[in-house]
Amino acid sequence: MASHDASKVRPADLSEPQAKAELKRLAAELAAHDKRYYQQDAPTVSDAAYDALRQRNAAIEACFPELTRSDSPSRRVGAAPTGKFKKVRHAVPMLSLDNAFAEQDVVDFVARIRRFLKLSEDEKLAFSAEPKIDGLSMSLRYEKGELITAATRGDGAEGEDVTANIRTLKENARPKPVSKPSSIRAILLRVHCGRRTRQSQPRGRWVFSLMPGAR
Repeated sequence: MASHDASKVRPADLSEPQAKAELKRLAAELAAHDKRYYQQDAPTVSDAAYDALRQRNAAIEACFPELTRSDSPSRRVGAAPTGKFKKVRHAVPMLSLDNAFAEQDVVDFVARIRRFLKLSEDEKLAFSAEPKIDGLSMSLRYEKGELITAATRGDGAEGEDVTANIRTLKENARPKPVSKPSSIRAILLRVHCGRRTRQSQPRGRWVFSLMPGAR
């Protein structure tokens, strides 16, 4: 089968040359989508279509681990800083959540948890669930209750310094009750009518929400 038809072939049925070509295509396509979504705020595909591309990349890498690229989407979070702001190196990497699309994905997740915790099959596991909020992930550094640095997630290792922007939000005006220096994970949300997707244009006002816990 010609390599340009590889996008229609199941990952397990790909030849090695087809798999290599597909991983190259997916890396470039997903990088372009990430740039439009994270840097330009102008997404062009739906969340479902984007997630399907990432799932296919992961499935091919599972079948051909030796072909995993250095620029693989599975090895990065978000997108690199735009260069419009000063760069900030995160003290602790800001990682992202994974997706589950089928019951087997959840079963596999539970199995990984059991292996990691060294639990037997008859030991109970307790889970809690809540809606995933889609917003701009931030890392906030506080000292004596005052905001010192605010940075975007960027690529997970390095983000952009947006301290001056965050200080303009009224939700951040009050000092936080943190006595020792702390970094807090936060989400910046744009409140509007309707659901924000990778195809919709942002509108409305920005609000600020701290995620539970500090590091």
